[in-house]
Amino acid sequence: MRKLHRSIYKSPAQLKLMLEPNRITALALAEAKKAAVAGTSLLELDAIAEQTIRDMGAEPNFMLEPGYRHTICANVNDVVVHGVPTDYVLQPGDIISIDCGAIYKGWNGDSAVTVVVPDPDRPELQQQREALSYHTEQSMWHGIASLARTQYLNQVGADIEKYIVENSKYSIVQEYIGHGIGRSMHEDPPVYNYAVARKGPEVKPGLVVAIEPIIAAGRNDTTVDASDGWTVRMADGQDSCQWEHSVAVHKDGIWVLTAADGGAAGLKPFGITPTPIA
Repeated sequence: MRKLHRSIYKSPAQLKLMLEPNRITALALAEAKKAAVAGTSLLELDAIAEQTIRDMGAEPNFMLEPGYRHTICANVNDVVVHGVPTDYVLQPGDIISIDCGAIYKGWNGDSAVTVVVPDPDRPELQQQREALSYHTEQSMWHGIASLARTQYLNQVGADIEKYIVENSKYSIVQEYIGHGIGRSMHEDPPVYNYAVARKGPEVKPGLVVAIEPIIAAGRNDTTVDASDGWTVRMADGQDSCQWEHSVAVHKDGIWVLTAADGGAAGLKPFGITPTPIA
């Protein structure tokens, strides 16, 4: 018997259903970002994001991952991904990537932002970490712009890598990549942050993916904390950074689901104007 595979492409009606969970995700991240200042604990950020999501009638989808009990992943300094929120209090100069998602009426949102906590006493450290965040975010926008223009998905990773290689001395963490998103938070297809040999699936209306480059200040080797089995760190102890948006391809163009303006500001330098999903 032939095995049936679920299509990676959503219908126009399904694309509309993905608008609200991603809008809620963006709002939760915006509230957490505002609170990410010196003196705030990671558990406080987690509570703020959870309350925002629940106040909008949605649920935190990270909590649906077996064994994970939090709304956000709080990735501070050398933490790469899956950082479990603790009572650690943010310090001046910290760089924190906050990853968050919401599920609403069976559909998922996923996004991540990075904040560098101001440190007037160590301007060089702050500048270094702001540069890492800037280049990571820009590599994400290069990937999103690639999605708007390319025929095949894996060109996105090639363009992310091209930006990082040409504009920095950073490395790309390869174990953790982007993904499709919809009924499940993590779906096919994989979205690489670097060039691969195969072309990948066709970019056409109905494709919804989370583009999330994870960039390291040093080498790209990682380890997992034995204490919780979740928290991933850079093996060399240097900084890591993540930015992420969920993006939909539809009949009229693309729309960045987790950006309040649909990605208009981020895509403007590329001459691309996102179009709302009608």
